[in-house]
Amino acid sequence: MNDQKSDDPAAKLAEALPAAVGQATPGAGKRPSAPVRRQANRRRFIRSALMIGGVLGLAMLGYIPVAGAHRARLRPPGALEEADFLSSCIKCGQCVQVCPVAAIKLDDVESGFGLGVPYIDARAQACDFSCDAVQCILACPTGSLTYRKPMSLATRSGMPLARAPLLKAKEKDAEPTLNLAERIGVAHLARPQACLAVQGKGFNGQTRGADFKGRLRYMDVDRWKPVAVREHPYDRDLCNLCVTECPIGDAIRMAETVAADGRKEYRPQVLEQCVGCGVCEMVCPAEPAAIVVEQRAPWRG
Repeated sequence: MNDQKSDDPAAKLAEALPAAVGQATPGAGKRPSAPVRRQANRRRFIRSALMIGGVLGLAMLGYIPVAGAHRARLRPPGALEEADFLSSCIKCGQCVQVCPVAAIKLDDVESGFGLGVPYIDARAQACDFSCDAVQCILACPTGSLTYRKPMSLATRSGMPLARAPLLKAKEKDAEPTLNLAERIGVAHLARPQACLAVQGKGFNGQTRGADFKGRLRYMDVDRWKPVAVREHPYDRDLCNLCVTECPIGDAIRMAETVAADGRKEYRPQVLEQCVGCGVCEMVCPAEPAAIVVEQRAPWRG
């Protein structure tokens, strides 16, 4: 029986395997030498550092938008105060879809907490109230844009309009006013030295050049279809585009004064009925614009 067992190949292999393993891996079961441990520790440190750096990098990428969220934006007509507006707007984009001149845009990731919130860049495309009824307010499902604020929400001094704004395009209608109680900003002559009227100059041609994509309602062309500003050149002995193209009555006028030497001087004068629509900024031929809208600004008199 012992001879048969010793001749069994499987038994021989089982007896030889421990010895072979012991010879192939001398020192098995012992701690690695110091250089090996140092290399392993170094690799673990590098992996940990890379992981920590990656986490911090992602965290900083998330902070960048928030850091840029301080930028003020001109909001659509009827917008609540900024904190209330941001907390109530659901970023649905309904106001964007109904704007006839595509004045309303949605903020991108650089705006932090304002991501996807509607705003207006007046220089690129102002609100000219071509919709007649402020359709963005009608389309807003949450009340972020509203004709009149709820009594529970505070109204800052200087924000309410003295009276309902008169829409020039509706002067002959039975109801020519807009149902708008508060302004979204106030225009002011930020660069008087660049204003052509202040310089006593006229203007002839395309106010923003052949590449400008902005649109505006011109009543002498079509009441309901805004046309490209570049397709409506001007010819003025004295530049007064900010006055004539303003869609709101009694919002801005050209003030005339007499200088000490007897010369007549002209200067755009913003009035209390300014709602901050931004048309004056959009059509201003100066580059950058001489007259701009200060968003969320109250009327200061």
